[in-house]
Amino acid sequence: MKSAIVLGAGMVGVATALHLQQRGWAIVLLDRKVPGRETSHGNAGIIQSEALRPYPMSHDWRELAKIATGHTNDVRYHIAALPHHLGPLLCYWWHSFPARHAGASAAYAQIIGCATCEHEGFIQHTEAGNLIRRDGFRILYRDQSALEAAIAAAELLRRAYDVKSSVMTSWDLRQAEPSLADGGVGGLHWLEPWTVSDPGALVSAYADLFTRLGGNIVRGDAKSLSGSGNPGWSVMTEDGRIEAEKAIIALGPWSPDLLRRFGYRFPMVRKRGYHRHYAGGSRLDLPLYDAANGYVLAPMAKGVRITTGAEFAAPQGKPDLTQLEYAEQAAYRLLDLGQPVEPEPGFGTRPCMPDMLPVIGAAPRHRGLWLHFGHGHQGFTLGPTTGRLIAEMMNNESPMVDPYPYRPERY
Repeated sequence: MKSAIVLGAGMVGVATALHLQQRGWAIVLLDRKVPGRETSHGNAGIIQSEALRPYPMSHDWRELAKIATGHTNDVRYHIAALPHHLGPLLCYWWHSFPARHAGASAAYAQIIGCATCEHEGFIQHTEAGNLIRRDGFRILYRDQSALEAAIAAAELLRRAYDVKSSVMTSWDLRQAEPSLADGGVGGLHWLEPWTVSDPGALVSAYADLFTRLGGNIVRGDAKSLSGSGNPGWSVMTEDGRIEAEKAIIALGPWSPDLLRRFGYRFPMVRKRGYHRHYAGGSRLDLPLYDAANGYVLAPMAKGVRITTGAEFAAPQGKPDLTQLEYAEQAAYRLLDLGQPVEPEPGFGTRPCMPDMLPVIGAAPRHRGLWLHFGHGHQGFTLGPTTGRLIAEMMNNESPMVDPYPYRPERY
């Protein structure tokens, strides 16, 4: 029986473990925490089937000036932290030029288009169906030109991929969400994405399926990974050292740090985001993105969750709640949130590659080592899809999509 150790028990790692298990592999899933407690837990809970084009960096000098001067809440940064981010950000900016972004989008659409189908393949074998809604999410706009640009972009997606959306007037938004104090100038309803009332619970449900089918989840330190020859890989766990033929690094933003030990240099744009729940206030039906203020309000099992945009902080920098506080003030003007549930907000880091595509494939110089990370904002959406892709590659099957754009060798 083929064997592998999957390092990282977020959505990406758990999905990888499940797909390999379904192909008859003996799999050990290793993490320092229980599954789904890092970035996979603190997101907006949207399986974004409409996100067929990755997020480019703006080349509009006015937008860049807003970021530089702190006049937007979408992006925040710390000057002292910029040396950690400058190289990858410049590369990201270069790949955001229209021609390069179009190439990335063509590859990205191939995997995003499979997202809900691959999630469904797992959900039907769990009891997680009650966590899922299939009614999409909404975006509120406060500027007419921004709304018109969004409508035009949605029309392009409709023509290219038959993505369904609906334009909403300010009155429409207020009717759909009666608790809103303001409907802006209108909005857009993406009709087909799925929303999840507890993202961490969905990852846990997939992990429970893995163990129910005979998989083994262990606590351990991924830093202990070493080649054991023949070929083979080993790692230290709480119960001692374990070995397997293959190892898959699915550690999200921590993947490049581990891979430096093996001589690999992967530039990564690490975007920190904050989240917090609020309870006792008004009801919200579907997730709502406040485009002008850079945050999402999402109804969750614990209450309404705020998730923020991107913060560029030092790798081990202390939390800076400026972005969340700004979002919270804007949200209170929009909706009666009630009171915070947690004494302190949570945060996670989105692992974005400079060319906006995940890294999926065999390590170029180490036999039996496989790489699966860099999903940016969409690890929660894409985990089951790219988990299937890497499992097919490892099992010498015909891959579901062309894996070439995601190859590690491009770095």
